[in-house]
Amino acid sequence: MNIKGIKRFSVMLLSTMVIAGCGNLTQTSSSNSNTSEDTIKIGGNFELTGSAAGYGNDINNGAKLAVEEINEAGGIDGKQIEYIEADNKSDANESASAAARLIDEEGVSAIVGPSLTANFQAQINAATQAQVPFIGPAVTSDGATLDSNGEAYEYGFSVAFLNSFQGGAIARFSNNQGYETAAVMQDNSSDYGQILSDEFTGAFEGEVVATESYVSGDTDFSSILTNIKSKNPDVIFIAGYYTEAGTIIKQAREMGIEAAIVGPDGLASEELSSLAGEENMNDIYYVSHFASDEDASQASQEFSAAFEEAYGKAPDEFAALGYDAVYLYANAVEEVGSEDNQAIAEAIANTTDFQGVTGAITMKEDHTPNKTAYIQEIQNNEVVGSTAVAPE
Repeated sequence: MNIKGIKRFSVMLLSTMVIAGCGNLTQTSSSNSNTSEDTIKIGGNFELTGSAAGYGNDINNGAKLAVEEINEAGGIDGKQIEYIEADNKSDANESASAAARLIDEEGVSAIVGPSLTANFQAQINAATQAQVPFIGPAVTSDGATLDSNGEAYEYGFSVAFLNSFQGGAIARFSNNQGYETAAVMQDNSSDYGQILSDEFTGAFEGEVVATESYVSGDTDFSSILTNIKSKNPDVIFIAGYYTEAGTIIKQAREMGIEAAIVGPDGLASEELSSLAGEENMNDIYYVSHFASDEDASQASQEFSAAFEEAYGKAPDEFAALGYDAVYLYANAVEEVGSEDNQAIAEAIANTTDFQGVTGAITMKEDHTPNKTAYIQEIQNNEVVGSTAVAPE
């Protein structure tokens, strides 16, 4: 059966997974073989508890929906997928242990996850030694899929675009909006803020009139914002996460700063408006890996309907990335026509124009996708549309 031809978006109840008494593993079988006559095993290594659980659970739910749809449509060449999930507790050491358990005790043929770059990299040794493909749905850090020699890990992949790309995408969006002056506020706590800031500054065609820094956990941005207000920029780029961005938005608007505010995928959280205040959520734009508005693709809209039926809420970009990661692997298995992991990894690496709900996926040499970013526009605390920014 052709995975691309499956009716992928049928609505169904996610009630077939059962809890087995095996540590933090949730599974449908206790067999330790990679495959049987009727099944293919996929492991999910996610942050189901801990500080990143908000990301991990959504991605995991997206992955489970994909498994259910594929199985409902007949599986992969007639074989059903067994999905076994492990909780890495948002910890790198736990992630390495979870990957080892999934491979050694459960005999999975592939791993989807984790969400965080450090946790994704923590499983590399175990997965590489066992020749098990592993796909990080939301890994955006540049170089996360590369070894110390700059070569792509043979079995490691991501389905998310990189930070270097999205930093430039935000700048190109700002150029197209006609913004002539910009202020940059960067989180200096990690490479995330620095890379985004550098890429934005390099691609912005106007004048950067102020560059300010903060660190994770800061709550008072009055001094920084006072300086920015004096420069009167057309747009403010927050190169960081929603945890600080929400407070920045709130304080900026309360100071009378009316400039548009743009940000990366780190602003994509339901908590952003809670921190900023609903009344302040106007002229806000942030990068997303997924668009589900009325202008989105039919596939994206149907996925959104299926996810909401299954989980009682609309999917975010993380759920969509988890969904695409499973379908990408399933498509490669079908193309190969066997469970030869080396051949499957080669098929994933050679993927061209795979139509996922997060966009068309073409794998580059670094095993990350060449794909489109979507700039979500927020007015009156609602997403009112999205603008696609394709790779150059």
